[in-house]
Amino acid sequence: MPTYTPPLRDMQFLIHELFDVANELKPCQRHADIDADTINAVLEEGGKFAAEVTFPLNIGGDTEGCVLDQQTHEVKTPTGFKDAYAKFIEGGWPALSADPEYGGQGLPLVLNQCLYEMLNSANQAWTMYPGLSHGAYEALHQHGTDDQKKMYLPKLVSGEWTGTMCLTEPHCGTDLGLLRTKAEPKADGTYRITGNKIFISAGEHDMTQNILHLVLARLPDAPQGSKGISLFLVPKFMVNADGSLGARNPIFCGGLEHKMGIHGNATAQLVLDGAVGTLVGEPNKGLPAMFVMMNAARLGVGNQSLGLTEAAFQNALAYAKERLQMRSLSGVKAKDKPADPIIVHPDVRKMLLTAKAYAEGGRALAIFCTMLIDKELYHPDEKVRKDSAELVALLTPIVKAFLTDNGHIATNACMQVFGGHGYIKEWGMEQFVRDNRINMIYEGTNTVQSLDLLGRKILGNNGATLKKLGKLVAQLVEEEGVNEKMAEFINPVAYLGEQMTKFTTELGFKAYQNPDEVGGAAVDYLRVLGHLVFGYFWARMAQVALKKIESGDTDPFYQAKLQTARFYFARLFPETATLMRTARAGVKNLMDTDLALA
Repeated sequence: MPTYTPPLRDMQFLIHELFDVANELKPCQRHADIDADTINAVLEEGGKFAAEVTFPLNIGGDTEGCVLDQQTHEVKTPTGFKDAYAKFIEGGWPALSADPEYGGQGLPLVLNQCLYEMLNSANQAWTMYPGLSHGAYEALHQHGTDDQKKMYLPKLVSGEWTGTMCLTEPHCGTDLGLLRTKAEPKADGTYRITGNKIFISAGEHDMTQNILHLVLARLPDAPQGSKGISLFLVPKFMVNADGSLGARNPIFCGGLEHKMGIHGNATAQLVLDGAVGTLVGEPNKGLPAMFVMMNAARLGVGNQSLGLTEAAFQNALAYAKERLQMRSLSGVKAKDKPADPIIVHPDVRKMLLTAKAYAEGGRALAIFCTMLIDKELYHPDEKVRKDSAELVALLTPIVKAFLTDNGHIATNACMQVFGGHGYIKEWGMEQFVRDNRINMIYEGTNTVQSLDLLGRKILGNNGATLKKLGKLVAQLVEEEGVNEKMAEFINPVAYLGEQMTKFTTELGFKAYQNPDEVGGAAVDYLRVLGHLVFGYFWARMAQVALKKIESGDTDPFYQAKLQTARFYFARLFPETATLMRTARAGVKNLMDTDLALA
């Protein structure tokens, strides 16, 4: 059976020593009083909840799955899920970073980020039920009417109700301009919505009394394509003026998807048969409102893979220390045993260190992004808010795609450490692999994220935001460029940083001549930029660790951080050279292949 220990020490290192979150957020009135003791206490309690309440339900939930009653259209979640959710509400966890005006605790999003990393490590399928509600909360908080906010936000904040986002339909995936769900306006100001939605995570369940569906649909006179999409709030049960539940709204679960992983989460097919909804935002401008939720979900999906990477690493490391197989090539290491533990073998260490480097690098990026969002929302300086928003927009596709690709690499590597046992269900490793696989697909496939990054976020503004990222890299290089002890960490980042401008300009020029060039290069480009971002954070982590060691601190944590940084730059970062070469290979060898693909 797998185990899980919340990585509190690494989280505290990042929050207090690398990013100094409390002081960084001091200018924000909402977070002026946050301190290290509060942060640590929340992380410790959140870790206990993840490890003691939701983690024990993970394998059982995967085995049991969700069950749909075809007569009532109700879904029963796996044993223990509902009780765990009741404890989640009792602990006040849904309200952690929500607006105090609606019952939230108003704590920084950084804390919510760390809480959900631990929950995803413990049980991704369970975590998706409350996780999607945060996106629904954000969409309503920004675009809802005063009446909608007053009626629905307190219930989302408390966790008494959950939320979903209903985008995809059977005939369209990412191309939402093709959707057909219709919304007919009524005299009372509501709309009757008819259509079919698929792949709706947590779309039906028994954990709360009500579910708030955010549904994309078309008004009768809507323009074609994505410019004719509106957003509607469609509750499972109608809500009376006094806040009590009314009649059952005709939005029903018609089926559950049979999936490769996340079996404990109900991925629903929803049928809307004249369901009553209210408009969120302006008519025909539903996508900007929904993108608030989608961008939150993309960061959340990256966090799912981060959580699974950490959990897989912990279990593979423990196994490698105990499993005896053969002798070390350089001589016997465990003389009192019939064979050496497999951790003595170089390639086993390579697999373990790959997962560790991707987990710790991903954690740094995820915490940095949520700190930027806190600044974007609450910093008093308009320039800081604007710069933070632009940088988050640039980094969001990297969080979603790079972290989930890395999660795929890491969970597979950790399963490999177990050998044949990794393929057996009881060890839990194959579930980490299966559960992670969806993260590369939903909320926009990783190819879509790559196209968004290169085509819209970078070439779309002539590299202006990329230059802001480049300034962060250049500042670090200037600080440490002459420090010989930092050379092994700084030099690779400095070199790639210098190459990125030429690399990007070259791809932009080719794309100007043939737009397909963006499609041919985008996935490789995102991974190159992902490594530059990881390299920047790994160099900064090494910088802090070296200073601690030089000051006389003997905590082995800092030596371990340096060793992992050295591995990352020696074994993983060099992938960028190959990726840049393949990105420059041009699109002709992909598109001039009609005979090969006949």
